Amino acid sequence: MPEQNSPSIDWNEPALQKLPTLRLGWRDFLLLLVGYIALDWASYIHPLHGLNITPWSPAPALGLVFLLRFGGSAALPLALAILVADAWVRGLPMSPAFSVALAVVLTLGYWTIAEVLRRRLAHGGIFGDRRGLLEWAGLVLAGTFLNSLLFVSLLSLGNLIPAGAWPEAFVRYWVGDGVGVLVSMPILWMLADEGGRTQLRAMIVARESLAYLAGTGIALWVAFGVGAEADFKYFYVLFLPVAWAAARQGLAGAVFSAAIVQVGIIGAVQLLGLSAVTVLEVQTLAVVLVLFGFFIGVVVDEKQRVSAELRQTLRLAAAGEMAGALAHELNQPLTALSAYGTACEQLLERGETGERLRETIRRMVAESFRAADVVRRLRDFFRTGATRLEPIALAELLAAAVSPFAAKAQQHGVELVVDPASPHALLADRLQLEVVLRNLLTNAFDAVVDQPPGQRRVRLSAYTEGAGRVCVSIEDSGPGLSGAAAARLFEAFQSSKKSGLGLGLVISRAIVEAHGGSLRAEVADHGLFKMVLPTEGKERDAT
Repeated sequence: MPEQNSPSIDWNEPALQKLPTLRLGWRDFLLLLVGYIALDWASYIHPLHGLNITPWSPAPALGLVFLLRFGGSAALPLALAILVADAWVRGLPMSPAFSVALAVVLTLGYWTIAEVLRRRLAHGGIFGDRRGLLEWAGLVLAGTFLNSLLFVSLLSLGNLIPAGAWPEAFVRYWVGDGVGVLVSMPILWMLADEGGRTQLRAMIVARESLAYLAGTGIALWVAFGVGAEADFKYFYVLFLPVAWAAARQGLAGAVFSAAIVQVGIIGAVQLLGLSAVTVLEVQTLAVVLVLFGFFIGVVVDEKQRVSAELRQTLRLAAAGEMAGALAHELNQPLTALSAYGTACEQLLERGETGERLRETIRRMVAESFRAADVVRRLRDFFRTGATRLEPIALAELLAAAVSPFAAKAQQHGVELVVDPASPHALLADRLQLEVVLRNLLTNAFDAVVDQPPGQRRVRLSAYTEGAGRVCVSIEDSGPGLSGAAAARLFEAFQSSKKSGLGLGLVISRAIVEAHGGSLRAEVADHGLFKMVLPTEGKERDAT
């Protein structure tokens, strides 16, 4: 299709959300006509009474894709394709008027299915989530059921079906149409979309695709080679490659694998010369196989979307937590800039143009670079979550984290004790570790605020724990944690505070683990958190 008529769809988002109706061009017209006839010819196996009643009919899936993308403008080309297929592929002896009537009935039926899909699923898409997938499958099965009912009834009225053969013809036509649409429509939809084609190309050239093909080949051999002699009781081996592809690459992998399996099934059916009844049974099992794979794929895609959204939420929340530390960091260079600027004004008023003025300006520039570096680190964290590691004296880190709490401790009558830190240095992002310590100290202050006066204590200490590791301990005189509470403490969105998001400890643990350490809460009769971090590898003089 022309690229201007094919807006790309993100296959990690609902596929039909606000789907626009595109303009049908001549290339699209020819693609529908030729594609429908080719698919109809390729699937013309085990035709019942020479009619287009076969165990597998993928051509209607192509018609539905075009009707969804181009709306009513695709109806006339679809009707023409059905007419040509009936005349060229099957050559049925029927009047032109009756042939046109059958083509119109089928076209109207598929158009109705497409419009119902568009209206029912426009809010969430066909493949956007489990609900959309199940609704799509249900609507396809219901729509093809009604379409088959009407179409086979017309064939019966036209004496194209022997007396008493109506039930068999109806079941076969419904199964063929239903299987064809359910199996073929997803991959045809991907082929019709630029983003989908890109994804398919990437999957085909990937080494893992060879493993899918090999696994599918082995499964087909087991199902139809060994299983053919045992009434196909090993058919369910085919679930393995589809489930594998779906688990690895989501719905796109399931669609790709299901298409390969379906082609393999048809090839095996033709090779073994199976009867029509047996093929019908196999295709019924194929429907279950395909829906199973699609469902796994959608669940995997949903999980990946939720995981990405959660990571972004945590990153933004962490950036918010860092804003306090950054404000503290920016305060010093901005204050220095203000002081140096005032000094420059005074020097200029006294007519100073020598070395003192130049030195003051150099210091202003240095402080501006320092402030810009702080802001740049925040920007990088917003974009990528990147950290900047630098050697930090442990005592210096603890002092910087505790300094904002001195006034708060005095105001609330909290005894804040900071033990002398061991003379170690850390290789870490100072701002991020300050965020962790301030978050833990804030929680400790909140835990003791309800204690009676004289019993409000918070203690911060740091000591060596094993070779090359240091433990920072935050203790408080609060009520402590039970085993159940400690188990849920680091889960996202779990908070005992009315205004809390339940992300502070999750972010803190993520930051500590990113530094190669660990953060845990101890079960005790008082509050106790321990943060273990690797040291830089050399001791520093505390002085």
